[in-house]
Amino acid sequence: MSAAHAPHPHGTQQHGTPPQVPHQQGPAARRTALAERVLAAGSATAAELAERFGVSLMTIHRDLDELERQGVVRKFRGGVTAQPSAVFESNVQYRLGTMRAAKEAVAGHALRLVEPGMAIMLDDSTTTLEIARLLRLGEITPLTVVTNFLEAINLLADQRGIRLLALGGDYDPLHSSFLGVSCVEAVQSLRVDVCFASTSAVHGGYAYHQEQHIVSVKRAMLDSAARRVLLIDHTKLARPALHRVAPLSRFDLLLVDDGASPEALRDLDEHQVRYEVCPTKGDDDRAGAT
Repeated sequence: MSAAHAPHPHGTQQHGTPPQVPHQQGPAARRTALAERVLAAGSATAAELAERFGVSLMTIHRDLDELERQGVVRKFRGGVTAQPSAVFESNVQYRLGTMRAAKEAVAGHALRLVEPGMAIMLDDSTTTLEIARLLRLGEITPLTVVTNFLEAINLLADQRGIRLLALGGDYDPLHSSFLGVSCVEAVQSLRVDVCFASTSAVHGGYAYHQEQHIVSVKRAMLDSAARRVLLIDHTKLARPALHRVAPLSRFDLLLVDDGASPEALRDLDEHQVRYEVCPTKGDDDRAGAT
């Protein structure tokens, strides 16, 4: 995507290269700006970032090493990415900006399954976070919401009419959620009416995810619910990920946006998956985050 450049002070205009970020800024400020750049673009080369920020390649690599240590980005030879792969999930800040219209569509559809007096469970996906946003409208109360997702906890913490059960555990900043054995045990002690969950990939009649410790929590959530609903955007269909979460038959319903191809829907039909297609209200330009 090209960027507009401000007019040169003498009335001419520069073309062809992006404006440099002033190199006088300190390391912390530069890393923040660098992270914002990669999260917005999805990926970048180290050389491109060094030129943009006016620093050496060695400095950029040190910055990227620190951002990778924090779980913000993932390095590859010659560059860095915030995008997911079959083995690595993307950072939550990147996921929050992807496929928003599709997520809103499936979340709005899912909300029809929620009734006053219910206890529902939301996993740590940015797709089910859209359900939490809709619950802030206060139209479905009283309600008990159980979640391990800090983003959802912050959204609902002061919401009138909602009893919030925050699941503890080992905090994972990459996913902004609580995970681990203590989280699984907390989930196992509960029983809810509906669990709303998402995942990174759906293929061959199964749901998959890149991270094993997240799979453990998702499985416990499914076991703790009387009804299970899987929410995905169409980019998850026929996509790879390392760990199997559950067969799609484990879910009572799968919700997907209307970007799903006929071939992908045919595959769901062949595996006898009960699904509903949810119309979207807008276009998305980045794909692939739960």
